[in-house]
Amino acid sequence: MKVPVFSSTIRRKEMDAVLSCMVSEKIGPGEINARLIQCVKETFGVDGCVAVRSPAIALKYAIKCLGLPEGSAIMISALAPSWQIPVIEELGYKYIILDVVEETALVSVEAVENGMKAGGRLLILHEPLGNLPDFEKIAALGIQFIEDISQSAGAYVEMPAEDGKDPEKKYAGTYGVYTVLGLEEKDILTAGGGAVLMAPNRREWIVLKKQIEDAPFIDLLPDINSALAWVQLKERARNEQLRSEMKEIYARSLMQGRHKSFICQCENAVTAVYSFPVLLKNGAKDVKQYASRKEIDVADAFEFSVVSKYEELAADCPVARSLALRCILFPLYPRLGNSQAVKISKVLATLP
Repeated sequence: MKVPVFSSTIRRKEMDAVLSCMVSEKIGPGEINARLIQCVKETFGVDGCVAVRSPAIALKYAIKCLGLPEGSAIMISALAPSWQIPVIEELGYKYIILDVVEETALVSVEAVENGMKAGGRLLILHEPLGNLPDFEKIAALGIQFIEDISQSAGAYVEMPAEDGKDPEKKYAGTYGVYTVLGLEEKDILTAGGGAVLMAPNRREWIVLKKQIEDAPFIDLLPDINSALAWVQLKERARNEQLRSEMKEIYARSLMQGRHKSFICQCENAVTAVYSFPVLLKNGAKDVKQYASRKEIDVADAFEFSVVSKYEELAADCPVARSLALRCILFPLYPRLGNSQAVKISKVLATLP
């Protein structure tokens, strides 16, 4: 039996929380939804948030809160999830697709500057594969941005210590005007579906709170999903430790071959561990076949990205197009186990 690329981190605690919802017959948005919101606020240090049924719904509310002029252009990464485009179109806005840097898979400051010159009024800052951008340089451009931390939740920047105190952690998700934390099946935290929309600061939370007061019931995340997310968030530190340990083993093995992974361009940053991306020298066909023979599944890292689904729209993004063809994910998740992790590390060391 092949080792799957993704596997849920759902354990007994998560199942107990879901079963409690079912037994109480209160599975719609309610007490557990509120408990998840409080846990997110405490974990990330944000002023307010709301749990909704999908990342697309979360992004829609975030953009509406900003009140952009009609016909404004919104900048997105060519490697961002493709569902961002229909959300932007539905709200009546234009989009500008930005290319990325090969070493990080992130949009560059220069690309954002060029997007602003082309009329970009807002940036949706996708943080792929756990990596973080240089927030200070992007903020210095004076552009508003919405963070998408669906793959980078838990990453942080260590801030300089003051007056002999220990350095503080500033988490991904606290830099933008709003933040989308996806909870879909393949996100770093999962509720089987859904998202949390965070407002790091009070001013933005007041606007978001007013929007949510008028939200239809069907936009809010049911308790049965909230229960999964709440327990996973409580267990986040343990899961992150397991992921980090496996990543170190994989990284050492990968260095023995000719392929590489990504680097972080953000100073003093600790990235999140989202699967294990390998940036291949050439196409992925031979590596996929080799991994399959070793009974290990791999997946295209950017299979559902803008550049993959709307290739003609991203024609001016050659780096993103190349990464979509050459970057694959190897299995890395808390339930994998030591023996499977060792097996995968040996394959990484001998990739063709």
